[in-house]
Amino acid sequence: MSQNPVSSAVPTRIQRILLKISGESLGDDGVGVAPTVVAAVAAQIARVARLGVEVAVVVGGGNLLRGAEFAKLGTNRATADHMGMLATSINTLALQDALERAGVETRAACAVEMKTMMEPYIRRRVIRHLEKGRVVVLAGGTGNPYFTTDTAAALRATELGVDAIFKATKVDGVYTADPHRDPTATKFARLTFQEALARDLRVMDRTAFTLCMENRMPILVFDMFVEGNMERAVRGDDLGTWVV
Repeated sequence: MSQNPVSSAVPTRIQRILLKISGESLGDDGVGVAPTVVAAVAAQIARVARLGVEVAVVVGGGNLLRGAEFAKLGTNRATADHMGMLATSINTLALQDALERAGVETRAACAVEMKTMMEPYIRRRVIRHLEKGRVVVLAGGTGNPYFTTDTAAALRATELGVDAIFKATKVDGVYTADPHRDPTATKFARLTFQEALARDLRVMDRTAFTLCMENRMPILVFDMFVEGNMERAVRGDDLGTWVV
């Protein structure tokens, strides 16, 4: 491995991942929680778990509520972000249930106390669940306002010692521009953190991205909504864009 303090490498073997999915990916056209969509996402995760890969999941809440939007309209920012944490908890419970119906032993853990519905987030306990083959869905972001679920994903990935963050999107990697708007956009197969920053490619928000860079945490940006893509990714197939 390079001695550059902000350099990492594509992992040659995937044993433990943190999957980051947006709340919008669980709804119809990005809104609400659609049971059929949640079941399809759970089925992809279940196939990967059955390969013996340990999976932690951080899910956003933008399908239900965006704290930042409320804050722009005058809601106290801390209050707005706490509302967003509750939205992630609804999505977490929906995904936990779908995973269990898919036959996967699952635990839900929250960064804020919600003891009647899910466990508190305790790093060592979550690691033990992963070692036992349980999928762990993580709610509540970091438990603090002013931090996005991207940052929560970067933090949890670092704490849990995963091999990579798998950032699920609806495009098959990172492009020079939005491929839905610019037909000339080209896809990157691999990027360094420095290249992504220099090109202002918004792989994750800047706080999350910096945390990954400083801790040499590889990120795979891939299209989870192509059937079997997540399974192919953990097997090492060439898809998506690696940021290392």
